[in-house]
Amino acid sequence: MIVIAEKINGTLPSVKEIIQNRQQEKLLDLAKEQAAAGASYIDVNVGTGIGSRKDEIQAMKWAVETIQHEVETPLSIDSADPAVLESGLKSRNRRPSLINSAKAEQESLDEVIPLANVYNAPLIALAMDESGIPKTVDDRLKAAEKVVSACEIFGVPIEDVFFDLLVMPISTDVKQGLKTLAAITEVKKQFPGCKTVLGISNVSYGLPARGRLNAAFLCMAVYAGLDAAIIDPLDDEISATVKTAEVLVGRDRHCRKYTRAFRT
Repeated sequence: MIVIAEKINGTLPSVKEIIQNRQQEKLLDLAKEQAAAGASYIDVNVGTGIGSRKDEIQAMKWAVETIQHEVETPLSIDSADPAVLESGLKSRNRRPSLINSAKAEQESLDEVIPLANVYNAPLIALAMDESGIPKTVDDRLKAAEKVVSACEIFGVPIEDVFFDLLVMPISTDVKQGLKTLAAITEVKKQFPGCKTVLGISNVSYGLPARGRLNAAFLCMAVYAGLDAAIIDPLDDEISATVKTAEVLVGRDRHCRKYTRAFRT
């Protein structure tokens, strides 16, 4: 399982303060903790909702350069703004990176997907377009088709695409989890070689005992074909669930990762 660590996010009050005040040591502590916990990528989102586009570009450059000076774990460069994404990718200077994210809107198709080719980086693509998050599995697949077409134009291989099938809170629609699971399975059938990713905690928003719901949903998603998860790797329950789910679906040869993790 590819684990994308989610804790460096400018919408969180503690991280917003770190970014605004350029608190280098605190930023490094967050990155180092997540790297030590086994993150495959450390997501870096510096969008605080305050300041201009130029401010966010400068903040991304600072954050990326600060982290990579001491942490070897690849970074997931996270922004809805193509200019901010490119700022982070340039700062990586060809180090392994993940682009988070594109979507099936024309501007994103034209400006974000080419970055995956230019910087030789895999890409998270949201299965949504100008009308928002599709309500049905078929419409999510149609959004994915637009992304695939653009990838073909710009020379991005399907193996470098992580489709985010966008789970919505089941507190607003109890069928949302099932729709997302079905979409994971179908997109992998329709586009062999592609990968899938989810922000797991979205499913439990607004409900009590969220950790239990997140863990159960993660197991189900792995069975459906999930390749990557955006999670907090410092959360013992969800990290244990990653190991548990992988061994149950046969991805863990001789159960070695599972036994090693629980001995530790």
